[in-house]
Amino acid sequence: MSDLKLPGDDTKKKGPSFNRIAIWVLVGGVGLYLLISGIVGILVKAS
Repeated sequence: MSDLKLPGDDTKKKGPSFNRIAIWVLVGGVGLYLLISGIVGILVKAS
């Protein structure tokens, strides 16, 4: 019928951009730091 393409209809699959990967690594690092520091805090307070 019509040859109009919707924004999500790309035939090629693009991987995540470098910026998105960098943001996820940064957020994951902060989350890991908070998790580890919380566990260490619990262990220090318990002993």
